[in-house]
Amino acid sequence: MKFRSAAWFGPADRDGFIHRSWMKNQGLPDHLFDGRPVIGICNTWSELTPCNSHFRRIADHVKRGVYEAGGFPLEFPVMSLGETLMRPTTMLFRNLVSMDVEESIRANPIDGVVLLAGCDKTTPALLMGAASCDLPALMLSGGPMLNGKFRGRDIGSGTDVWKFSEDVRSGAMTMCEFMDAEACMSRSAGHCMTMGTASTMACMVEALGMGLPSNAAIPAADSRRYALAHLAGRRIVAMVNEDLRMSKVLTRKAFENAIRAVGAVGGSTNAVIHLLAIAGRVGVKVTLEDWDTLGRAVPCLVNLMPSGKYLMEDFYYAGGLPAVMRELGDLSHGDAMTVNGKTMGENVAGAPCYDRDVIKPLSDPFKADGGLAVVRGNLSPNGAVIKPSAATPALMKHRGRAVVFENIDDFRARIDDDSLDIDPSCVMVLKNCGPRGYPGMPETGNMPLPPKILKQGVTDMIRISDARMSGTAYGTVVLHVSPEAAAGGALALVKNGDMIELDVAARRLHLDVPETELATRRSAWKPPQPPSERGYYQLYHQHVLQADRGADLDFLVGKSGAEIPKECH
Repeated sequence: MKFRSAAWFGPADRDGFIHRSWMKNQGLPDHLFDGRPVIGICNTWSELTPCNSHFRRIADHVKRGVYEAGGFPLEFPVMSLGETLMRPTTMLFRNLVSMDVEESIRANPIDGVVLLAGCDKTTPALLMGAASCDLPALMLSGGPMLNGKFRGRDIGSGTDVWKFSEDVRSGAMTMCEFMDAEACMSRSAGHCMTMGTASTMACMVEALGMGLPSNAAIPAADSRRYALAHLAGRRIVAMVNEDLRMSKVLTRKAFENAIRAVGAVGGSTNAVIHLLAIAGRVGVKVTLEDWDTLGRAVPCLVNLMPSGKYLMEDFYYAGGLPAVMRELGDLSHGDAMTVNGKTMGENVAGAPCYDRDVIKPLSDPFKADGGLAVVRGNLSPNGAVIKPSAATPALMKHRGRAVVFENIDDFRARIDDDSLDIDPSCVMVLKNCGPRGYPGMPETGNMPLPPKILKQGVTDMIRISDARMSGTAYGTVVLHVSPEAAAGGALALVKNGDMIELDVAARRLHLDVPETELATRRSAWKPPQPPSERGYYQLYHQHVLQADRGADLDFLVGKSGAEIPKECH
């Protein structure tokens, strides 16, 4: 079998000489250029991305497997997205990283690729970029941190941060106690150990069939994570020999499995926007409506923060995602192909569950409604999403007075003011935090409640925005309102005192303002100016799609393949 890389390393001419000779300055022997498959290891390691700080070691174990199976591994870096440090938001750069991945693969002598991802946006970015090339590929997630430990109990990254922060603002926790918890939460390499976005993305990868069985949950500090990396290196060589490309794995059935798996694990709302974007790259039609229709029948089976009490380390010991997929039974497509060459049904047929308090049976779920709900109406004609399993049941049908914040700066300037005209029945509305408005659609949708409300013992209110929220967050929060305010959506027209109606069961979100009044407001509305007139900010602002289409760049939708480029000399 002649591989793509032979166009670089095969010719006995001047160009072949140049390609091989320069590679040999790294101490590579002749036999590595004998026509064996070249495996790219796409690494998002960075000291600025703490979640992925152990990826150099993981890459070394992948290389062992590649060499063992007769391949030639070559590691390459791409831009890394660290959720904890990057501003204004990593989501702004997800599409940029996908371009980096796509062009790095296409421009180099790569026959197959192992994608190393962990922190939230690295996973969809790498999948999007690789899918656009459609070579054999598999993803190896970095794994979650060990459980946080604070004063005799487990604490979860993100989820307990939000809780502790609210406790400080309400006076229930001292600042000294808050600072003590800091080192107790993140005590090993790895991503968030709650069922936040990173863990949800890892589960999505496995449910899509793009990761080896058990990929989602093995803790980063567990030696079995490195053993899996070794196996991934072996398997990618076989995938190249089998020509098992991403398009053969990422089918409609795979996406349906992922949607249902996200519901079953109580996954992050961020999965919606990322899965839509990935589907767009491979040409599989997946819509926002699919998340609602496919997710309605799926209960939440996994008792993890933020919806429950356990963490990812417990999830792995209980059986991990294979146990969940087996429990879903006929709700998943057992005949969907996966990267190990077996079907999903074959992979999970004997998957055990060791702890029924962590992974509940389908007949006795943790929560009845695990799927993500899509609500529509004149306030969100193209849809908005809410996570019922993390919401307050009493607020799922509610009518309240809008308290409006024009942007995140307005919110931060007024939210702690005791004179703010707000009560627990109100609906908090945040504008201009969508893909174009912020820009980049940050995780500001789970707005902290005003201290005056917290001091009343109230811990949840309805919050509506065109932003996202952290997968570690919780509450009755309506997100991804589309079209966004900055694109002229109805959200831009909401004023203080307007009445808003939310009815999740009826999938309805309504702004109770006459159309004539909305027309008057629309005629006076002016779009916000982009934050920059140069570079990637400008490109992003001009070409980003709305949330209901995955917030990809319009010119990146669809795959381009990996034809061999022209020679460089």
